Amino acid sequence: MSQISYYTAEGLQKLKDELYELKTVQRPSISEQIAEARDKGDLSENAEYDAAKEAQGILEMKISKMEAIIANARLIDDTNIDASKVYILSKVKLKNQTNGMEIEYTIVAENEADIKQRKISVDSPIGKGLLGKSKGEIADITTPGGLMKFEIIDITR
Repeated sequence: MSQISYYTAEGLQKLKDELYELKTVQRPSISEQIAEARDKGDLSENAEYDAAKEAQGILEMKISKMEAIIANARLIDDTNIDASKVYILSKVKLKNQTNGMEIEYTIVAENEADIKQRKISVDSPIGKGLLGKSKGEIADITTPGGLMKFEIIDITR
């Protein structure tokens, strides 16, 4: 049974681009490596051939998994989401109540989380703690480092 995953249009396109690269660049490259190894003679003692065949198997498995993910992907429609509360795709400006530091995160699906781009998963402790909260509320969030308190300064789309 396949699992449905939710993506933004940008995240789904990135996944499709990666699949295209696997099929059009890496697959032909591995086929070429297998052909070159085959031309070298006895396949029973040819380590290059074995390595290329193993790489081909891994690549085909990766392509198959990505195709299944894309087939079960659903786009997130944020056009009707209420901006007065924190939901997936909300951009949230927070103030850490302990040190006064302000930070901004976008709440995204698990598979699109990227802390470098300030995109945190809806399933992360902070993401879960912010869901459904409104501007001005204090969110008590239990993290691996202990309890943190964040004031929601602003919510945008």
